[in-house]
Amino acid sequence: MMWIIFGICAIIFAILNLLWSFQKKDAKWFRFLSISFTALTVCATYSDEASRVVAGNFSGLMDIMPTMSKILWICVILSILLNSLSLFRK
Repeated sequence: MMWIIFGICAIIFAILNLLWSFQKKDAKWFRFLSISFTALTVCATYSDEASRVVAGNFSGLMDIMPTMSKILWICVILSILLNSLSLFRK
């Protein structure tokens, strides 16, 4: 469940990045933290899935993997796009 915490942190820092960027403030730390928490979310998700493989919980994997794979792709792409807005704004 650590991936949920990391994901929420990534979203919060992406929003802070946008808010600070639109106020013409330097938001590089928020951008860095958002991208970092996005990467940690992906790593924590794969770690959770690996622990299910080790435990032999293949039915749990079949329930989770198709949906989580799509969600992770969407969230990572959105994180990159949202955090790049402040770069292109300059």
